[in-house]
Amino acid sequence: MNFSQISDACVKCGKCIPVCTIHDINPDESTSPRGFLDLLSAYKDGNLELDKEAKKVFESCFLCTNCVEVCPSKLRVDSAIEEVRYDIAKKFGLAWYKKLIFFFLRKRKFLDLLAKLGYVFQSCAFKIQDLNTGKNSGMKARFSMPFIKKGRLLTSFHKKSFLNSNPHFIDNNGEKTIGFFVGCLANYFYIDTANSVLKIAKELKINVDLMNEQKCCAAPQFFTGDFKSVEVLAKKNIEYFEKKLEKLDAIIVPEATCSAMLKIDYEHFFIMRNKPEWAKRAKNIACKIYMASEYFYKFTSLEEILKTKNKFNYSVTYHDPCHARKMQGVFKEPREFLKTNYHFVEMSNSNACCGFGGISMQIDYYQKALSVGMKKAKMIDESNACVVSAECSACRMQIANALEQSSSKVVFQSPLELIAKAL
Repeated sequence: MNFSQISDACVKCGKCIPVCTIHDINPDESTSPRGFLDLLSAYKDGNLELDKEAKKVFESCFLCTNCVEVCPSKLRVDSAIEEVRYDIAKKFGLAWYKKLIFFFLRKRKFLDLLAKLGYVFQSCAFKIQDLNTGKNSGMKARFSMPFIKKGRLLTSFHKKSFLNSNPHFIDNNGEKTIGFFVGCLANYFYIDTANSVLKIAKELKINVDLMNEQKCCAAPQFFTGDFKSVEVLAKKNIEYFEKKLEKLDAIIVPEATCSAMLKIDYEHFFIMRNKPEWAKRAKNIACKIYMASEYFYKFTSLEEILKTKNKFNYSVTYHDPCHARKMQGVFKEPREFLKTNYHFVEMSNSNACCGFGGISMQIDYYQKALSVGMKKAKMIDESNACVVSAECSACRMQIANALEQSSSKVVFQSPLELIAKAL
């Protein structure tokens, strides 16, 4: 990637600065999109050493792509950041806990075992709370650990994962069959989201192939610079999807980040790595991959069915995941479904990043992530909604924790869960 070419194309108009997530909480020119580009250009030209301070700067970007959206030239600052994070990973290596996380994400059998152990022993290190408490469900850390802060709300483990709790193929006597890429978070933690997809498909008489050999989408690895893992997982998924799509009408994903990775970033990644054949294969399967709400809105009668169901008298607001609205153009679909059976209200800036930002941001720069999350929690509270929704479990983890830390009474539920509830 020619960083100098991208940097030289930047005319320093400053349109990116007001929308930059990190610059909003750390108003310094070095942590702004145009600052990133200047530093990256200096690094590639040999005028900046990739030391620990530069590492911190380049890891501070949330990759929300707000800058790309408003840039008159659509300069891919996010791509440049992703590329330099690969260099960072090569020079400094990955922290042991990141290596451990990525190992489990590559080996689902080991992750299944870890989840079982987590379910058994989670009450030792965490205080479990569920929706009956009037708060967001999950578990709060009783004490600080190497990469978990005391008092932080995390998702709780289940006895069995979603994929291990259901048959590989669900026959709903339908004419259509869809593949279901569940994603790691919905498979192990937010299982209600995954089960809601099955309920919706049953109502619509659509058969579901759970694609039991699916691998992690590799988004966490991609954003952290672990390109070796990305290549392994991406190639396996592409080969598997190609085979499955010979008989499937589409593949649906209930997670914005996973969907964007599969649909957009696979092609982008292989172009970055100068592997055009794999980029072409990734592009060929992309046209058959949809976010779940997008597919149900465009290709089914779900909206008409929901109109025959009862309405609920509490209010719901919606947060737009960065990987849904900006990368895939999906924002109307979940709203239309929610408006049918709930009192829908918009928050002041639904498009503002929630601050999840990936594994490095959540672990190494947690306070920065929380600062962004608290701003989002305030927007949600000011909407006077009872429930906040977003089609992304990463956003859910981040927002639920921010709501907990701000003592908010707003509860988070996936739009797919709310749709299933209405059915």
